[in-house]
Amino acid sequence: MSKELPAHIANLLQRQQRSPDGRAADSAGVPWEGRDLAGEGNPLHTFDGDDGLATPQVQTAGQALISGTGDEAGFVNALAGQRLFAPVIATVAEEGEALEAGGPVGDKQADIALVTLTAPDGRQAMPVFTSVQALTDWHSEARPVAAEAERIMLAAVAEGAELVVLDPGAELTFVIRRPALEALAQGSTWVPSYADAELAQALSEVPDLCPGVESLVLQPNAGIVATTASGTQVMGGGAGPELSIGVICSPGADAVDERLALAAVQAALEDVEILRRRADSLQILPARRQ
Repeated sequence: MSKELPAHIANLLQRQQRSPDGRAADSAGVPWEGRDLAGEGNPLHTFDGDDGLATPQVQTAGQALISGTGDEAGFVNALAGQRLFAPVIATVAEEGEALEAGGPVGDKQADIALVTLTAPDGRQAMPVFTSVQALTDWHSEARPVAAEAERIMLAAVAEGAELVVLDPGAELTFVIRRPALEALAQGSTWVPSYADAELAQALSEVPDLCPGVESLVLQPNAGIVATTASGTQVMGGGAGPELSIGVICSPGADAVDERLALAAVQAALEDVEILRRRADSLQILPARRQ
């Protein structure tokens, strides 16, 4: 069943999504292919001068991430205020079987739906794109709806998505996890959990609750690593756990002591509210003193 669109997205939509000759089109029936989104020909109006390409700020942040001169937080925060595209697809719903709909059997109704995906872990994910080309390369039937990053992230939250997948199928596909998604939606600066001083301070009290645990070490997990289509590994945007919590045991601990310490830390972390809010996923691992 199609979901109701958030009002700010629905207000951008009108009429058909195909041109008279059958090509993917905007709300006025003008094909997106070869389209210049500037000026009066732009049906969205709020993005006059927009050519449908990724904005310079997003392009620069992506290049910095790929080259290793930028990081995950820098890329996510560079999206703030930038124009992105959400894909929507026209669907046809049968009304005939629903007597309360009031229509005769066989009536059909055009509907517009935001696209959501199911991630491998079962969570809802919403694909979002930095350019019209990236969107149409991904799905030729999808129609781009432009909005600022904040509004698109709010739409993702409204759809129940916990992840946003930026530019799936493109050179750089970047997974925006729940805390980053929510920070963008709220217009806040995102700090990764592995670099969060407030979170580290809150977790510094956990060893006192766990016998045999000397301290905890917060580090980025290997799950943050993404691989570009051409094979370059980048430090950010991966789909795996983003936080590694290393457990340093008290001197003289053996293998059994280590397992008990890990279990104690895991149980204690369940009561840390700030951890639930600021970390999307984590791994608890044994660590050694440096």
